[in-house]
Amino acid sequence: MRRTPVTLGAITLAAGLALTACGSGSGSGSEDSADKPDVKVEGAFIPAPASGDMAAGFFTVHNKGAADTLTSVSSGISQKVTLHSTKGGVMKEQKSFAVPANGELDFQRGGNHLMFENLKQKPKEGDKVSVKLRFAKSGTVTVSFPVKVATYNPSHASH
Repeated sequence: MRRTPVTLGAITLAAGLALTACGSGSGSGSEDSADKPDVKVEGAFIPAPASGDMAAGFFTVHNKGAADTLTSVSSGISQKVTLHSTKGGVMKEQKSFAVPANGELDFQRGGNHLMFENLKQKPKEGDKVSVKLRFAKSGTVTVSFPVKVATYNPSHASH
């Protein structure tokens, strides 16, 4: 009978060690998921364009994971959607934008923005425009951009 508790103790100890080893493996699995971005797009909008062939787009990417990169954008309403930054009042086309780990990437008036060029149709206030944002790691995220009054400018106080 003494062997039974000793044997059970040894089995329990071996099982505990095995689970600890598995836990280490799982830990690296958890690190793998921590190495993945977790992007969410909020606050998207397009101000109703004054002219018929170009429009701008604004939004915020919230990332609760590893860094990612916004590499391109497309939409059915225009032949081309480009990424732009504005610094010191100078607008410059960008090939991509870094999305910081556990951070945000803002596209807002006077700063980063999308340019919808050669519009196939002029979006009107109240319309919703489907836009595909392509990220290097997160893949394609499709977002519905509501078209707002031309002067619309949301408060960024929460950022």
